[in-house]
Amino acid sequence: MHINADFEKIAEAHTSQMDWVASPMKGVSRRMLDRIGDEVARATSIVRYDEKSHFSAHSHGGGEEFLVIDGVFQDEHGDYPVGTYVRNPIGTSHTPASEDGCQIFVKLWQFGSTEKDILRVDTQSLSLTAHPSAEGVAHAVLFQDSNETVEIQQWDPGSHVLVGDAGGAELFVVDGGFVHENKTFEKHDWLRVPKNKSVTLDTGNSGARIWMKTGHLNQINVPSQS
Repeated sequence: MHINADFEKIAEAHTSQMDWVASPMKGVSRRMLDRIGDEVARATSIVRYDEKSHFSAHSHGGGEEFLVIDGVFQDEHGDYPVGTYVRNPIGTSHTPASEDGCQIFVKLWQFGSTEKDILRVDTQSLSLTAHPSAEGVAHAVLFQDSNETVEIQQWDPGSHVLVGDAGGAELFVVDGGFVHENKTFEKHDWLRVPKNKSVTLDTGNSGARIWMKTGHLNQINVPSQS
């Protein structure tokens, strides 16, 4: 399966217009934003857990990161309310579930082999500071290494934000929205910008809260399908 698999092109998803696709587990469904592979895949998705649903215990062969965007995600390690950002490196494992239902924005098979530490961040309680090179933008770094930077950014209303990086950029709208080439991106929409390309995004009257990753598209890891 290939969805938005050409990383030399801009890719976008307006998720409120997308259907939910059932997963192999009852009560768990997905909106697939990009994907290379079948059930084991390099993937970016929104995953929805219905009330009292769960997914089978599994290990992360290529790593997993996610942001809880609705409800409370749970596993045997704890509860993760809205705004929790988690990185589970290669080789970690868990049994995901949600007692009351939840949604997560999740990326699979996109970790480097040198990352070893589990990371959990409550993005709701972060103090944001003025971005050093972007007017009207406040930010907090969630994770950074030599391959990528992950941030939460808050864009002021009426801002014109230049987005781009030598290693590519990817944005997920946590709240608010922006306009790109006369297309409106609203809450839970997604945009991926290829490496060495920049775009200018215009915020409306409400501004925008953005999860952003940069630098990560220099190497595209794909799991073996054998």
